[in-house]
Amino acid sequence: MRIVYFGTPEFAVESLDAIMQSSHKVAAVVTVPDRQAGRGQKIIYSAVKQYALDHNLPLLQPEKLREPNFLEKLRSFAADMFVVVAFRMLPEAVWNMPPHGTFNLHASLLPRYRGAAPINWAIINGDSETGVTTFLLNHQIDEGKILLQERTAITPNDNAGTLHDRLAAMGRTLVVRTLDGIEQGTLTPHEQTGTATAAPKIFKEDTRIDFHRPAQQVVDFIRGLSPYPAATLSLQNPKGEIIPFKIFEANAETSSGSIPGALFSDGKRVIKIGTADGFINILCLQMSGKRKNSTKEFLLGNNISDWKLAE
Repeated sequence: MRIVYFGTPEFAVESLDAIMQSSHKVAAVVTVPDRQAGRGQKIIYSAVKQYALDHNLPLLQPEKLREPNFLEKLRSFAADMFVVVAFRMLPEAVWNMPPHGTFNLHASLLPRYRGAAPINWAIINGDSETGVTTFLLNHQIDEGKILLQERTAITPNDNAGTLHDRLAAMGRTLVVRTLDGIEQGTLTPHEQTGTATAAPKIFKEDTRIDFHRPAQQVVDFIRGLSPYPAATLSLQNPKGEIIPFKIFEANAETSSGSIPGALFSDGKRVIKIGTADGFINILCLQMSGKRKNSTKEFLLGNNISDWKLAE
């Protein structure tokens, strides 16, 4: 089948590459407009654009998805189907254009975790399982009929980064299986069943750690935001200065008599902070303006034994 592929980040590159290596034809790629970033306002390409350029694929970067010129160009590719992976909500004028419609790859077991951050929320909420889903687009976000799903366990050692990579690899296989099934007429779309849950986008203000929660919940929160955007806290030194930190790895220690937010360090290899039912031991962190360190490396150059958690 002839495909127009819609995608933006690295997660979407895996599936695009899989289609390129399959029997299906990528007629064109649609991604977001270039953006400027950094002090020098350097032009940044999306990961999908870079892949398209590297493989000489026709590329569209519309500012608005309802622009007549964009829609006309899209029609000109005469695609049998559109495939969407980590892009943005499409208007009906786009998703209803090809004869076989449009399907999306989503990084959860729909209807669980509809929204922008399904990988993060699955770990934050302590789930033991997640997966990837292909589904047909309709007027509602992440509510279309399911085509295929594949499951995977979430291990205690997973964080958002490791799970992202595993789901991207699973997704590339599922996307090609979905295209093959649609072409062969062997797939029957079915309605989503079960309880729907939300996975809203995570903003900077959502990353602050709440130490009044149980220790394992705090650890899951850290795992679910690692390595990006990263869970955060602030410490206050004896001079009264507030120093922001990102926390990338920790483990839980249950104990009676703990005080939420109480900080302890032996000055050598241990930083622990009290929670509702024990402590978290911080294993990897980054002080604002410094590089990422293990706790042992950080304490070699920083004595925080008389610091405290900033409110």
